[in-house]
Amino acid sequence: MKKSLVLTGAILLTAAAAAHAQRDQIRIVGSSTVYPFSTKVAEQFGRTTRFKTPVVESTGSGGGIKLFCAGVGIEHPDIANASRAIKGSEVAQCHANGVTRITEVKIGYDGIVIANARRADQIRISLRDLWLALAKSVPAGEGRLQANPHRTWKDVNPSLPAIEIEVLGPPPTSGTRDAFVELAMEGGCQSFAWIKALDGSDKNRYKEVCHTIREDGAFIEAGENDNLIVQKLEANPAAFGVFGFSFLDQNSDKLRGSFVDGVEPTFENIAGGSYPISRPLFFYVKGTHVGVIPGIAEYLSEFTADRAWGDDGYLADAGLIPMPVEERHRVGNEARTLANNVAP
Repeated sequence: MKKSLVLTGAILLTAAAAAHAQRDQIRIVGSSTVYPFSTKVAEQFGRTTRFKTPVVESTGSGGGIKLFCAGVGIEHPDIANASRAIKGSEVAQCHANGVTRITEVKIGYDGIVIANARRADQIRISLRDLWLALAKSVPAGEGRLQANPHRTWKDVNPSLPAIEIEVLGPPPTSGTRDAFVELAMEGGCQSFAWIKALDGSDKNRYKEVCHTIREDGAFIEAGENDNLIVQKLEANPAAFGVFGFSFLDQNSDKLRGSFVDGVEPTFENIAGGSYPISRPLFFYVKGTHVGVIPGIAEYLSEFTADRAWGDDGYLADAGLIPMPVEERHRVGNEARTLANNVAP
């Protein structure tokens, strides 16, 4: 999928004037990772423009895109935040429901961290360790798999502590979960040459082996509320949590991130590309709502202004890793042009 795109088609948005009268506030749904950034922009937008502060809901990337793709009109969201790119199957669902004009806006980068309470020891793990700890099935020799027998981190790697594997993470509807599986789990899985070879010979089997997380209690789905994970990590210093770097940054007085493949999750390491579990962040705009629901084009202008997503912007202060200047200018110009040129 292109980094910035418009999907166009013939659309009818019924009762446009009524929509303007009945809903005069932007509605945004989606990623819990993008939520704090979107909320900060919404608050700034509400304070500094004539428009009402947008309503922002944290539903998870998958859940938000599902709501976004359900149709056009005032009962459907205008913008979907996502911590991974929209899938082809989701675009097809959008099209089936008449949502055929979509603007993708890449907003920056984030890292996925494996964090624990500050009062616990900071550990150093590899992607291989992560996969061996959390995969449903692991090697039992060359070419053979077994149900994951590992109960402690020391079972996975003798250099790790002899504490029970307990990882709190996002549900399947979360873009963080998707990215964690594709970047961390698959990255560790590929350290076994015979499993990596399956990617060429049996892609479905390869994905099943590399992407399936164990369901025996070692990995606990904690929902879309990252604050709940913080509370549980503070209560149990032996547990670890999986979430976006921005949330770690906001809770650095309570949590610390683990080194992954020898690299600490810091702003500089993620921005520089050395931290191995990083991903782009996005939001998607429903073109047929621009000019009907007041303020959407202006919201895009605020989000893509240097004062917001720039190197010294207020979103960087909140943990967003800015894109390089040239990419930021290109994406911002495309987003503002596309949004302003869409007719309802």
